[in-house]
Amino acid sequence: MPLTSTLRMAALALLWGSGFLWIKLALNHGLSPAQITITRCALGTAVLLLLARSAGQRLPRDRGTWGHLVVAALFCNAVPFALFSVGEQTVDSGVAGVLNATTPLWSLLIGIALGTDRGLGRLRLTGLFLGFAGTLLIFAPWHRSGLLTWGALALLGAAASYAVAFAYMARTLTGRGAPLAVSAAQLLTATAWTTLALPAAGPVRTDATGLLAVTALGVLGTGVTFYLNYRLIADEGPTSAATVGYLLPVVSVGMGAVVLGEDVGWRVLAGMGVVLVGVAFSRPRPRPRHPYPFPSTHGGSAPSPPQSRCALVLKRRTG
Repeated sequence: MPLTSTLRMAALALLWGSGFLWIKLALNHGLSPAQITITRCALGTAVLLLLARSAGQRLPRDRGTWGHLVVAALFCNAVPFALFSVGEQTVDSGVAGVLNATTPLWSLLIGIALGTDRGLGRLRLTGLFLGFAGTLLIFAPWHRSGLLTWGALALLGAAASYAVAFAYMARTLTGRGAPLAVSAAQLLTATAWTTLALPAAGPVRTDATGLLAVTALGVLGTGVTFYLNYRLIADEGPTSAATVGYLLPVVSVGMGAVVLGEDVGWRVLAGMGVVLVGVAFSRPRPRPRHPYPFPSTHGGSAPSPPQSRCALVLKRRTG
């Protein structure tokens, strides 16, 4: 992998993994989950609109695409963004990053339920079992200090919502226009969804740290990272880009411990390891990658973080 792609991958892991830290900081400094979600969507939309314009890509114009974007924006952006903010009110940012890694497992379950994922062997079934066993180890419902709370369930709900969105987007949005422009349109639609929560957002009572945190979350953790991932997929293929997904829990746990002083116990670390091994086993074998110039696209499948998967879904069979 060229040095530029390696640096881009490292930047992606750092920015995406730090998103859980920004959410926690914004919450700790007075912002409500609704305020964080609305601001994040709006700032991410602004960044993607600028990038799409600079790339010469136009927003979709047909009603069919916008109709599908309404659904995709709800499950891929508005709902999970809100649930992550709600969940981190009571759960550490590091744990939130670990639970986020269960998204590919939910995707596999949905594929099995819909009959679209028939390539199940012993290895993938073992991965599915290990992934949810690791999640159970993190929750430890049998232990008084376990994480089986409404906040933790909200975080799992966010991961499951991403999986629902990916299944829907793969069927309805694949091949509909330029990926950056479609992504900008999706976040624009998500912003419209989140504004419905304005009456419950309450007055803004925060400080400079809270404002900086939510700005970093929207601009860097949502807008810029999508573009970096877009370039990484185009330059190195979806399999290499998906590797970032394995780094996010490590970054979130590390940053939570260093910056916020979060206590990372052996049970959470062990659960994280089991979840990541399970995710690795549960994914289908990636297709051989052939070089292609930016922004041409090819299919592929591999474990990846939520927004990485959004970019991958939108890029398949387009260009």
